[in-house]
Order: sequence, then C-alpha cells, then structure tokens
Amino acid sequence: MTSVSIIIPCYNEQKTISQVLRAIYAQTYPRQKLEVVIADGMSTDNTLEEIAAFQHAHSDLRIQVIENQRKTIPAGLNRALEGANGEVILRMDAHAEPEPDYVSRSVDGLDRGLGENVGGVWEILPGGEGWLASAIASAASHPVGIGDAKYRFTTKAQEVQTVPFGAFRRELIDEIGDFNEDLLANEDYEFNFRIRQAGGKIWLDPAIKAKYFARPTLKELAKQYWRYGFWKLNMLRENPGSIRWRQIFPPAFVSGIMLLILFSFLIPITYWILGFVVVSYTLTLLGVGLQLAIKKRSLSLIFGVPLAIATIHISWGSAFLWSFFLNPSDRPRRKQKKQ
Repeated sequence: MTSVSIIIPCYNEQKTISQVLRAIYAQTYPRQKLEVVIADGMSTDNTLEEIAAFQHAHSDLRIQVIENQRKTIPAGLNRALEGANGEVILRMDAHAEPEPDYVSRSVDGLDRGLGENVGGVWEILPGGEGWLASAIASAASHPVGIGDAKYRFTTKAQEVQTVPFGAFRRELIDEIGDFNEDLLANEDYEFNFRIRQAGGKIWLDPAIKAKYFARPTLKELAKQYWRYGFWKLNMLRENPGSIRWRQIFPPAFVSGIMLLILFSFLIPITYWILGFVVVSYTLTLLGVGLQLAIKKRSLSLIFGVPLAIATIHISWGSAFLWSFFLNPSDRPRRKQKKQ
C-alpha cells in the first residue's frame, strides 16, 4: 500500500495542533503507512509541548518536527517536504480537522488518475465563541464573500483551479518544483497553477471533507485577507495568466470608492454616484445576511455577515492596491523543476 506523508506548517498553534493530530490518528488509512511531518516556525507558545505530549500518548503514529527558521508557510511546507519519506504527500493545516476517510479518499483519487493533485472541501466552522465568529465563518463560505473558490461551497466533484489540502505524488515536485517561497500567501494557488501549466489536473471531490476553523474576530480576518491581497499581486506578476474574475472585484471596488470620494469634491454628480454605489453594496450584503439568517435561523447573521464580507473585500482589495507601491526585497530562491 502507498505510504503517505502528511505535511503541516505551524506557528503558535497550541490551541489547535492536538485537534489535527487526533483527526490524523483517527484516519481509516493504515497507520503504519502514515507519517506526519510538522514544520514549526519557532513557536513561542506551548505548541511543541502539545506535540510531544501527543507523541508520547500515540507512539504508533510516526511524527517528526522540523524547524522552519523562515517562519513562513511556503518555507514550512518545503522544509516538511525535505523531511518527508512518503510516496504521496498530503498537505494539511494546523487549523483543520480532516474527516476519518480524508487520506484514503485522496489516495484513491490519485490511484484512479482523477488528477495530479486531489483534494476536498472545507466545512468552515467558527474559530471562536459568539455571534461575530459565527458570522465570519458563514461569510467565508459564501460566494459573495470569497468568489468562485469551489472548495468552500461546492457539492459536485469536478476539475478546479485549486484545492487547499491536496494530495499529490512525490515525483510531482521533480516535475514542477516545490512551493514558492517568494510568496507569503497564495502558495497553494500558485503551486496548482504550475500543475495546470504543465498539463496536469486539479481534482476536487466533495466526499473528501475537512473542518476548517475561520478567524474569530474582524481584526484577525482583516489581517488574513490583507496578507492574501498583498501577496496575490506578487503571484500575478510571476503568473499573469492565473488571474480570475473574483480577484478583480475587491481592488476594483476599493479603487472605485476612493476615486468617487476624491472626485465628489470636484464634480457634484459624483457624490450621488458614490452614494448609489455604497447603498447598493450595503443592500446586497444585507440581502446575503438575511438569506443566511433565514437558512441558519440566526438573526445575528443579518448584520454580522455584511460586516465580515465587507472586511474581506476591503482588506483584500486595499492590500492588493498597496502592493503596487511596495516591492518585497527578501526573495529566496525557489527550487526549480528538473530539466
């Protein structure tokens, strides 16, 4: 049977690292064919102690911890890849809980030739207590909030542009290279784009499921999507053909609002156009909030969801625009594919 290495980048994940390890331990895939490689970004909390305690209590699951001195996700993935021994690599996250058949279904998809990278869908859950955390989780799984990222909401197996926690054969790294350490976000999307450029397929199977915990506050949500937006432009500079419509709306919306505000002081009619745009946007988000409030029987979503979606759009769009004016200078070398 195929051996599988589950690679996990993490940093200060003492609250969630035991959850993902328990979920991996509960996999239906033969445990003797599994290993877990955790790339720790020099955690300053009790993450390492939590991992050690789990290792001590579950010695029949191979777990190794590797230092990730760069402290970034793509660097952590690459350090974990360097220490992994499996024929199949499965990328996982410290904020996730894969369902018991996640590994077996992913390997089956590879064996059936459905794609070069096979993954599943997220069930996005609140990352904290309270009405706002619930609203953020709902917003992060709605197309108005996150566009056409099908792994967040689809129920249909299909070929897609990207999957977040995919499984792929080790030799794929020799063909297309490893994760791009020039990027501090969007590394999965860029990796999958290179797979598709090389003629491979990305397969999404909604029967492959993982729970994913959203950010618990608007502040943390804003930081997350600021990072996504900022590094998206850097990815597009290297891979301009990867742009999609959902990536255009947030920066276009933010820049449009900024221009309308500027010209409203000079051209009176622009003030009314600005008002129309803001009111239309607000009503659209309130409509989404109302829809989800009825569906989930939670009145707080009427206002919480619009707040969360607006935070996603404005943070992502503003960071994308801001990245035009900055040129990150710390650019490590990415492993190239073999010739």
